[in-house]
Amino acid sequence: MTRTTDASTAGTPRGRVVRTSTLIDDGWSRHMIRRALADGGLVRLRKGWVATPDADPFLVSAARAGVVLSCVTQARRLGLWVLHEGAPHVAAPSHSGAVRPAGAHVHWAKPAVPRHPDHLEDPIENVLVLAAGCQPFERALAIWESALNKSLVGPEVMRRLRLPPAARRILEVATPWSDSGLESFVPPRLKWMRLPVRPQIWIADRPVDFLIGERLVLQIDGGHHVGAQREKDIAHDALLTLMGYHVIRVGYHRVIHRWEEVQDLIMRAVAQGLHLAR
Repeated sequence: MTRTTDASTAGTPRGRVVRTSTLIDDGWSRHMIRRALADGGLVRLRKGWVATPDADPFLVSAARAGVVLSCVTQARRLGLWVLHEGAPHVAAPSHSGAVRPAGAHVHWAKPAVPRHPDHLEDPIENVLVLAAGCQPFERALAIWESALNKSLVGPEVMRRLRLPPAARRILEVATPWSDSGLESFVPPRLKWMRLPVRPQIWIADRPVDFLIGERLVLQIDGGHHVGAQREKDIAHDALLTLMGYHVIRVGYHRVIHRWEEVQDLIMRAVAQGLHLAR
């Protein structure tokens, strides 16, 4: 939130959800706050909290309920790859068991990073820790790897925190190389084959999603693989084939809902030695 430095000239802070004590620290008088509330420039949410009419509805709801946005809800707001959110996920102090926002999933765990009383959105470290304990392993891993890929946090930072076992398990395998959550699902699913599965390997001036063994390429198409992008993909697949690689290209639906078909293709290709250099 941008702070108002001159309350006498700045007027009502736009797009804010803020504590009244913070406005006072910014130079607002209690009379100015009461006048803004009377004029409709501010809306009282609950004791100690106000908002402007154009404020983010999610932040407004969080302030009213006395919670912060976290886990998969905040992950999605940060642009991370989230397969399924469902009800909003929020976090509350561990001593506030009475906090139960209607229709929301509430996390009461002690945060890895302390929460500032002015903030209504959890720090990325807390978001990842809660996702690790809340989501199935693959979905949580996709969120973690999305955060690492976007450089929102580094693995060395996470290692220095006191993490619960679920978060430690994800930290051990998470990498920053996945461009989408679909790619995060693949290495754990193929681990049993005991073959090198390397992500984002550059071949013929472009990265491939996965190189399995020495010559088996697995490409995963998301929603953007259409039009000109699709033409480039087809041309690259042809070039890879001419260079002696075998390409398996699959889409979102098959990875999420029909993985057994993808795995069968990979198993049959490996059985034929298509993953080996000849």
